[in-house]
Amino acid sequence: MNIIYVEDDPNSRTVMREMMAAAGIALAEAANVRTGLQMIQAGGYDMVLMDLRMPDINGLTAIRQLRASSGASRDLPVVVVSAELSDGVRAMCRSAGANACLQKPLTMDELFRVVGTVIAGNSGFVLN
Repeated sequence: MNIIYVEDDPNSRTVMREMMAAAGIALAEAANVRTGLQMIQAGGYDMVLMDLRMPDINGLTAIRQLRASSGASRDLPVVVVSAELSDGVRAMCRSAGANACLQKPLTMDELFRVVGTVIAGNSGFVLN
C-alpha cells in the first residue's frame, strides 16, 4: 500500500511516519499542498492523508482540486487528519469529497480502523 501524507508540520509527519512504519507501511510525505498535488498527480498512491490547515492552500481546496481533476487521482480515497474537526468542519470535509476524517491526536487503532475501512471501499463517510 502506498500512502501520501500532506502535512506542513514536521512533527505531525514524524508521528504519522512512525505509526505507519510500525505497521510496515512506507509513507510518502509532502510539506505543502502544491508539492502534494504534484506527487499525487504523478500517480502511484492508494490513499491520501490530508491536513486541513496549511499555509499555501488549505486541505479542503486541495481535496476539491483532486476531485475535479482527470485521471486516477480523482478517485483516490482521501482521509482528513486534523486537530479541528467540529461537526461543521466534518460536514465541509464530506462536501469537499473526503472519504473520512481523523481527529488529532489519534491512536494507531483509530488510524488503521479508518484506513482499513476506507481502503476496503465501504460506502459512506467514515468518522473516528
